Amino acid sequence: KTLRLLTGDIFRNVIMISNPNNIPSRLREDHPDVVLLDMNFGRGINNGNEGLFWLKEIKKARPFTRVVLFTAYADIDLAVTGLKEGATDFIVKPFDNKKMIKTLKDAYDKGTSKRGAVSAEKPDGDTSSMFWGTTETMLHLKILVEKVADTDANILITGENGTGKEVLANELHRLSQRHDHKLFPVDLGAVSETLFESELFGYMKGSFTDAKVDKPGKFELAAGGTLFLDEIGNLSYALQAKLLTVLQRRCVVRVGGCHQIPVDVRIISATNRDLQQMVKDSEFREDLLYRINTIHLHLPSLRERKEDILPLAQRFLMQYSKLYDKTGLSFSEEASHKMTSLPWYGNIRELQHAVEKAVILSDSTRIGENDIEGNVSGKEEQPTETAQTLDEMEKQLIAKTIKEQNGNLSNVAALLGISRQTLYNKIKKYGL
Repeated sequence: KTLRLLTGDIFRNVIMISNPNNIPSRLREDHPDVVLLDMNFGRGINNGNEGLFWLKEIKKARPFTRVVLFTAYADIDLAVTGLKEGATDFIVKPFDNKKMIKTLKDAYDKGTSKRGAVSAEKPDGDTSSMFWGTTETMLHLKILVEKVADTDANILITGENGTGKEVLANELHRLSQRHDHKLFPVDLGAVSETLFESELFGYMKGSFTDAKVDKPGKFELAAGGTLFLDEIGNLSYALQAKLLTVLQRRCVVRVGGCHQIPVDVRIISATNRDLQQMVKDSEFREDLLYRINTIHLHLPSLRERKEDILPLAQRFLMQYSKLYDKTGLSFSEEASHKMTSLPWYGNIRELQHAVEKAVILSDSTRIGENDIEGNVSGKEEQPTETAQTLDEMEKQLIAKTIKEQNGNLSNVAALLGISRQTLYNKIKKYGL
């Protein structure tokens, strides 16, 4: 009854059955777009085998019907198995009404062309770009994200380069109560020390030579929304203190100003560095770490979620086939095997670039093994005796120094005799 009340105004027709043996006949008669399937039916039976059995029967009878599993929190492993067997998503008991409705609507939208059964369209920007995959680690992360997204808790996202930290930050904002306001990303590695305060806190007219008008900083612009502080591990110790002051007082003072301006923002930070170790090495303030790390979310490397490599590759193949107007492309078995065998040290970003390049250079509809490029060793190519361009030599030198300094960009810049801003621009230029 509860489910009927919740979904009756959302979907045109809602059918409830208690006996799973009636599923085949109802599939034939009613042609459902979405099935919400309990994992257990019989009393005293909670192993989930019934749900998996009927999931297979539903997909066999109606391959395009979307199935959402209804499971207890303790049955996450079963939910992972169900996703691998073809389920679209799962809902954990006890469920949140809004999240359940959203999950069912998302499942419907994936399986139909929105013929009008859903009563309301999603607002612009409400589509998730997050790919969760089917690994247990990512599904546990998804559950945690759904729990904390609706709060104002400060969140620290960690993970290697290319694992999708900014995508996860956008997903957290999309699921939060602040989704009607903007998420403002700030790449702290690209902000020079001299411009840090004016960029983040704003400035007053006349406070410096080019300050011809008052200008609000990122904290003010993000009011009511979310401020995403990317590469926070690259912030110098002196600037960490200034950031901490703002986070503690929840107000900013513009450069050249004297009035404190209250700011209402949610802080999401991200880094690929080990901040705990940096605290031990006196490179990162412990009090700032506590302030930004109310909730810690870690994104695994692609090497730790190999089951997701091919689904991701297929997703990118569809994306770039459409972008470059190349229809009918597919991966050969050899290409698929190679993609699952490569370590992908650049993670999702490296896989994405490899697929895009393969699509651009493809001469047929079949992408083969030799069309897929990837870094096998995880090390940069060593200089050869053959002639190289200055750009190639510079790229190798920067990559070698970054590795020797364990990713400490301040040390790298000092050793190379360039500013951190210049170093960061070159890192982006060469895709390091």
